[in-house]
Amino acid sequence: MREVFQSELAEVQSRLVEISRLVAISIDKATRAFNESDVRLAEEAITEDEKIDELTVELDELAITILARQQPVAKDLRIVVSALRISASLERMGDLSTHIAQLARYRFPDKVIPKGLRGTFAQMGALDVVISQMLTNLLLTEDMKLAEAIRNEDDKVDALHLSVFEAVLGDSWKGLAADTVDATLASRYHERFADHAVSIAKKVQYLGTGSWHQDINA
Repeated sequence: MREVFQSELAEVQSRLVEISRLVAISIDKATRAFNESDVRLAEEAITEDEKIDELTVELDELAITILARQQPVAKDLRIVVSALRISASLERMGDLSTHIAQLARYRFPDKVIPKGLRGTFAQMGALDVVISQMLTNLLLTEDMKLAEAIRNEDDKVDALHLSVFEAVLGDSWKGLAADTVDATLASRYHERFADHAVSIAKKVQYLGTGSWHQDINA
């Protein structure tokens, strides 16, 4: 029975990694669609989210079955409970990728963001892609150095997010009301995507230490 249980826990980790890889693919396509006004990529990103949702439901059902049948304790219980919480964050990251892709689709063939902010959003999107790739490796390896790297990249996203708000609220902003709304929403989607990655990194830390209070930068 113990061997079966350990096999089930390994399956949980494998499925988390699979979902995370799809999230990385989705955000890559969504950000490229957003920056290049590519409606084909936008549609592909939206389709990826449907796969993410389906796999998330399947993972949650597996985790709940393990809880009911195996009644795990100590670290094994932390693994299963954390998996449920991580899958929820991954599912939300997929949703945020979809929101970014939908903005590109709605504004096609025009670009979503006025020229003056396109460089900022290109940087923000590139950081989210890097963060998603780091996150997949973190879930695969549980290397705490990756958790620290995710936090550092998130700080960069936060700074860019703040610069977008400063721009749209500044006296020199000449964008239309729709431009202001699009820029604000898109910036928030990028920022929340990175925040969810940090949240998952903290949960992986919890798996390794049993504590929510250890700073992943320590």
